[in-house]
Amino acid sequence: MAEKQYSLIESMLFSQRMAQLSKALWKSIEKDWQNWIKPYDLNINEHHILSIAYHLNGASISDIAQFGVMHVSTAFNFSKRLEGRNLLQFSKKECDKRNTYVKLTEEGENLFLELMEVYEAENNSIYQGALPLRNLYGKFPEMIELMSIVRNIYGEDFMEIFEKSFHNIETNFSEVDGKIKKVEIEKAI
Repeated sequence: MAEKQYSLIESMLFSQRMAQLSKALWKSIEKDWQNWIKPYDLNINEHHILSIAYHLNGASISDIAQFGVMHVSTAFNFSKRLEGRNLLQFSKKECDKRNTYVKLTEEGENLFLELMEVYEAENNSIYQGALPLRNLYGKFPEMIELMSIVRNIYGEDFMEIFEKSFHNIETNFSEVDGKIKKVEIEKAI
């Protein structure tokens, strides 16, 4: 058996530091997120489902549960609520009757895009908390080590969806007049 390269105290201290820091960050993130979407009568799970469905151009309930880090029943129940508001539509694929799929309706896509437009950086405490580091070093803190931990916990599929959604934002949205707007790509006739 290989000898441990760390002490039990070191392991416990790392785990507890991560737990405390994560909880503190999440509390702030949760408050900011709720304040952002509250005027639209959405909760965090519902907004997250809309976002996943948008970035994946439709998704299975299993995909939503996996990437949304929620139980399958939670993903299904909140998706049903969104369907009831005509923001999502459910379907089955002919080749895959076991899985339920959701796709944004036009109204759901419009709501998602409107939420992107009304985002305000000054109302985001995580952004505000990181701004002094950006001002000092010229960039925001790197996420690579944290992403590596998440990759080791949730796997490569999770990280692929994670990266795809942020790539979509970087390539399909721009800042116009102080708002985040979808870039309109002219369709070839």
